[in-house]
Amino acid sequence: MKNELETRQILNVYEKIVEHGQRNELGHQLEGITAFTDHDGYTVYLEGHNTKLQTGFHNTYNLDYSTQRDADLFLKKLKYIDQEYN
Repeated sequence: MKNELETRQILNVYEKIVEHGQRNELGHQLEGITAFTDHDGYTVYLEGHNTKLQTGFHNTYNLDYSTQRDADLFLKKLKYIDQEYN
């Protein structure tokens, strides 16, 4: 999983969700994915399909998921958002 995403793509998806998504109590939501940051804004989170992606310093990320199917659905949705929203 570690090589399937690039930090730049994660941050692009985060920005697109914030720009095009609906605001909710946690952050913004678009296409079933919620985007938010920690209190200082240095860590970006994307969450959906029973999967949570945490992106931090030094171009690192952690993907936490229940099943491989959940992770696959989540990654497909991130790619869709990245490609379909400008």
